[in-house]
Amino acid sequence: MTLKLNMVSYQSVLKILALVGLAGLLAACGGRDTLRYQEKPVTELYDDALGYLNGGQYRFAAVAFDEVERQHPYSSWARRAQLMSAYSYYQANKYEEAILAAERFISLHPGNKDAAYAYYLIGVCYYEQITDVRRDQKITELALNALAEVIRRYPRSEYAQDARLKVDLARDHLAGKEMEIGRYYQRIDQYFAAITRFKNVVDKYGTTSHVPEALHRLVEAYLALGIIPEAQKSAAVLGHNFGDTEWYRYSYDLMQEYGGAGLSPKS
Repeated sequence: MTLKLNMVSYQSVLKILALVGLAGLLAACGGRDTLRYQEKPVTELYDDALGYLNGGQYRFAAVAFDEVERQHPYSSWARRAQLMSAYSYYQANKYEEAILAAERFISLHPGNKDAAYAYYLIGVCYYEQITDVRRDQKITELALNALAEVIRRYPRSEYAQDARLKVDLARDHLAGKEMEIGRYYQRIDQYFAAITRFKNVVDKYGTTSHVPEALHRLVEAYLALGIIPEAQKSAAVLGHNFGDTEWYRYSYDLMQEYGGAGLSPKS
């Protein structure tokens, strides 16, 4: 995914690339990004950094934007460079560095108009590190919290709109993790533990795609324990809300085997 940074104009970049050799500020030595110190006017430093950014040399760009602030910490360019450094680290897939840079921008400029983007960048950095449901989901929780903060602080912003979509996907991911754990407990006949996980999906993640299966798994688990009324209740909720799914048809068949409440799948 390429994250669009729309607060900085690049109209002069092509001219910069044509005029600046980009040989002075940074050098790659031994596989690392290292700084060869050169004291320069702030605009020249910033233009060098933009050149690296637009040339796809994102790690170099991040270091170059950091240098703008180091050499000219009280200039207006330093504030711009802080956020551009965060964006460059993000583009280089250096998520930890991007998050730290964005958090620093927020702490120094909490009322700045670009703080919304900094909050959003933090959320996206966490979001892009989400792993499959078989792994620990701490990063998913961090993404969810960071994106929710964007929505809370800037509900009418363009960033909030995208954050809402990502929140839905993150919640679906967490529900998937609960389902995986619940199915594991069910396989080893730990039905009460399985029921807790499946109920979490229904109660906490009720708008996700995993709810129909969770309700069916509740039917299975309750029947395995001989708790027929609870199985009937879960099957009825499943039929009322998801009567056209295969999960309801599976539950219907099970209920018939156990002499259930005469539930029938909806056409």
